[in-house]
Amino acid sequence: MTALTLNSWSQYYSLTKPKVVYLIVFTAMVGMLLAAEGLPPLDIFVFGLLGIGLAAASGAAINHVVDEHIDRIMDRTRDRPLASGDLDQKSALIFALSIGVLGIAILIAFVNLLTAVLTFFSLVGYALIYTMYLKRATPQNIVLGGAAGAAPPLLGWTAVTGSVGTEALLLFLIIFVWTPPHFWALAIRRREEYAKADIPMLPVTHGVEFTKIQILLYTILLFIVTMMPFIIQMSGLIYLSGAVALGIGFLYYAVRLYREEQPNIIAMKTFGYSIYYLTLLFAFLLVDHYARLFLRGWIL
Repeated sequence: MTALTLNSWSQYYSLTKPKVVYLIVFTAMVGMLLAAEGLPPLDIFVFGLLGIGLAAASGAAINHVVDEHIDRIMDRTRDRPLASGDLDQKSALIFALSIGVLGIAILIAFVNLLTAVLTFFSLVGYALIYTMYLKRATPQNIVLGGAAGAAPPLLGWTAVTGSVGTEALLLFLIIFVWTPPHFWALAIRRREEYAKADIPMLPVTHGVEFTKIQILLYTILLFIVTMMPFIIQMSGLIYLSGAVALGIGFLYYAVRLYREEQPNIIAMKTFGYSIYYLTLLFAFLLVDHYARLFLRGWIL
């Protein structure tokens, strides 16, 4: 493996797509806290997030290995550690598999088998099924592959409860529906690069206008889905007010994108807002959860 200098550690760190992993760990943490009547056991909380985070980082690193030749073509990714030549494939693969095995082992040993199994399938779904097949096979790649990316809050829930409940599936559904408009907005901006790399993203295969319609339709669907936690009494008015406000914001960007003839700038604004949207939506879920516990007499 590459000598472990400070610079190489930095390269291994960037190999894990840390911003993506942070969002994954955050949504998994929200799933854990929502599943608990109060606070989850500290050992489950720490080891659950560690195991899920390591598995997510492993999937990201494997994605770098598989997509090295694509990353060299695209402006957005050409500075990644493998594409730039800062790391070699063997070192990156050993690193990716090592942290993946470690993450699953931690979940088996310190959390529960169900969470470990679901995390393993999520890792396989993203690193192998999506990255190696779906991404190159169909313009619906991000829809079909979105299940792996939507799993973290469900994994957090099962880490605490040992079971898959309706609420956990709803958290999964929110991210699953959020993923296409989030990623297709970026794909519109980067469509020429995807075409050059021969990746059949929706704007490449079906055109920008069709993609803009799909983004708008999925955003409307997302708005409806995010009302469901309130409808099933999983969450209360704090969440509802936040979800409505954030949903109106997302619809605003989706409508602007739909109407824009030169969509590159608004597409990136939509992509940026979508990250802000998901983070705050899950934060509202969390705040609402503990506000309701407090009102029922649970003392923080």
